[in-house]
Amino acid sequence: MAYDLNELPVYARDYLAYMDTVRNCSENTIREYFYDLRMFLRFLKNKSSNYNIPLDEISVDNENISLVDTVTLSDLYSYMTFLNRERHMSSRSRARKAASVKSFYKYLFSKAKVIKINPAAELESPKLSKELPRYLSLEESRRLLSSVDGRYHARDFAIIIIFLNCGLRISELVGINTNHIRDNDTLVVRGKGNKERTIYLNEACLFAINRYLNVRPKSNNEDPNALFISMRGNRMSRKTIHVMLKKYFLKAGLDAEKFSAHKLRHTAATLMYRHGNVDIRALQSILGHKGIATTEIYTHVDNEKIREAINANPLSNVKPDIK
Repeated sequence: MAYDLNELPVYARDYLAYMDTVRNCSENTIREYFYDLRMFLRFLKNKSSNYNIPLDEISVDNENISLVDTVTLSDLYSYMTFLNRERHMSSRSRARKAASVKSFYKYLFSKAKVIKINPAAELESPKLSKELPRYLSLEESRRLLSSVDGRYHARDFAIIIIFLNCGLRISELVGINTNHIRDNDTLVVRGKGNKERTIYLNEACLFAINRYLNVRPKSNNEDPNALFISMRGNRMSRKTIHVMLKKYFLKAGLDAEKFSAHKLRHTAATLMYRHGNVDIRALQSILGHKGIATTEIYTHVDNEKIREAINANPLSNVKPDIK
């Protein structure tokens, strides 16, 4: 792991252990909680003692429970203000930080029972603006696929075609093992909360995967089952895939600052909904969304269907009888 749990006090480490072993959160989620808690605790310590050193250098590993037990709701809103004005975080990032704090205090109050009052119970998250997801058009998607070349053509093409057809999260794609492809046409992926779901592979994905498997290099002994292998014989990392995608975005004449692996997930969902007439519940299952509300955003991106619906009205061509 790239982070050190010993940088946190015992009660915070216990919380992360609870989220790992009881709530069965993914390693990525645990990592995010770690960074969120470390920043929060550093803020509290600095607020109480007014340190003259940068916040990111403050140590909190030996702080006792009194650091969080004396916090008020006002202190929590001060933290939200700090994230906004000092760290210039977006409302979405601040909402996630607020969710981390609420979860942490709920554990301390309800599970560990080491505090008498939960000050985060009434903490409100920043209101999020509903932005339509950015995605590639069908022509741009084809252009991206056509840009793939070089020594790792088979591997890189397989990765991008899976993103565009299956709508995987990058963490899900990175975690694919060779034995996750079953019955010749299904892929088992582990999504958020370590929940497994099955995705049916279409012809394009199967062809690309089989073509890659014919040239797939041997992985090292540490991770022999990883499907996508780096030039060093390791499982490809999120960072490596981001770098690879950026290269092809640029080569395809696309804005590499606007598009990413997650935008390919949006693209897959949009193409399925727009061109495949996919039922919203089926799309929810494919994407692994916990709630239908998250999936419904894709029902708002197809303005052409809205135009067609208006034009399909039997009164759409009625004109006044001018006398």
